[in-house]
Amino acid sequence: MTRLGFIGLGIMGRGMAANLLEHGHDLTVWNRTPSKAQGLEANLVARSVDVGPASDVVFVSVSDTPDVEEVVFGDLGVIHGMTPGDVLVDHSTISPGATKGFAAQASELGVIWLDAPVSGGSEGAKRGTLAVMVGGDPVALERVRPFMDAYSKSVVHVGDEPGSGQMAKAVNQVLVVLNQLAVSEALLLAQGAGLDLKRALEAVEGGAAGSWMLSNRGPQMIERDWSPGFTIDLQQKDLRLVLEAADEVGVPVPGVALVFQLYRSLQAQGLGSEGNHALVKALEGLAGIRLGD
Repeated sequence: MTRLGFIGLGIMGRGMAANLLEHGHDLTVWNRTPSKAQGLEANLVARSVDVGPASDVVFVSVSDTPDVEEVVFGDLGVIHGMTPGDVLVDHSTISPGATKGFAAQASELGVIWLDAPVSGGSEGAKRGTLAVMVGGDPVALERVRPFMDAYSKSVVHVGDEPGSGQMAKAVNQVLVVLNQLAVSEALLLAQGAGLDLKRALEAVEGGAAGSWMLSNRGPQMIERDWSPGFTIDLQQKDLRLVLEAADEVGVPVPGVALVFQLYRSLQAQGLGSEGNHALVKALEGLAGIRLGD
């Protein structure tokens, strides 16, 4: 039986780990805050390096590029406990360029690196309906795909080159935030025109205007429920990566740049821990109206 390890039990990782356990997989886990492992029937270890000897495949889901570097390659990083032939699956959203370097470092130690960022929010992690975009060795992917199936509805290999998955996630985030901007503008227009917001949403979501963001975040916005499926602070981290990647390949992304600045205005108001659908609050300030008023 393949032994599994999981590092990072935050807003996404905990749901993914829980689904692995629910599907009958034994799991060795580590998290910076051990209390986040409470309620999981997993083997909690004291150090990230201790996950390595107990695992043939290690999944990592942490916040940013420096976090991946620390938990994998730091003095107590998990890779120091892994053996040649093991697979490390990085579900974090990080720099495509850094990913290439991480994969090369891992390869020198005989460890196979798959960059496999996910999309679908905390709901998708809990329900097991995430979309996974994977870069790296396709043979290694087939080895770990059955485990990914525990928390995903879609696993797509986007390229053999390390970093391909991270670049696909950048594409994903462009679509996410511009959809969120569209939902925000549309609902504010409905509010300004005096329409019933719930009926307006119901009228349009079944047609060409329908989207995941509209159906999942629209109702929250109408109810002014800003609990996060994905926080503004994390969204901003992703948008910085998008802007860097776009700059590297010379592609203009003016819409992303606009959303980045709108989110920055919300961060300046101390709203970075709210859900990314709170983008509408930046537009409410411009319009002088609020959803639900």
